[in-house]
Amino acid sequence: MSDYRIRPDDLTSPIVLDLLQLHLDEMHRWSPACKVHAMPAERLRQADVSFFAAWDGETLAAVGALKELDAERGELKSMRAAPAYRGKGAGKAILGHLLDEAKRRGYRWVGLETGGTPEFEPAAALYRSHGFVECTPFADYVSDEFSRCMELVLY
Repeated sequence: MSDYRIRPDDLTSPIVLDLLQLHLDEMHRWSPACKVHAMPAERLRQADVSFFAAWDGETLAAVGALKELDAERGELKSMRAAPAYRGKGAGKAILGHLLDEAKRRGYRWVGLETGGTPEFEPAAALYRSHGFVECTPFADYVSDEFSRCMELVLY
């Protein structure tokens, strides 16, 4: 596994925007539009979201964001490894970074929403490997065959 350099990103690089578009396109291919909760770049630039990119040298390996829900809770958003970096630890690296950031902020809880169909099982397995468990829906999410919520209690 490579050592990834993870840093905040302002979502202006075409490389980052292309990976986000790939992410959004896949979400729409695998889920009905009303079940796609992935955020476009404009929303990820808002003040309540911190966006990060993982780099392998000059190559983008993965992206992910942490959205503040309140002073004690955060939500993972837009987790995505570049296709060439799937299975190479990039997703694990960005997830670890986001969880470290959540702890640094003093969050007690981190949640996420991911798809409920087989295409999303690798993501769910990654989250489970870091201690996430399925939970009741939070925020505006509704659990059904296309959507599952997961949580991790930090403290």
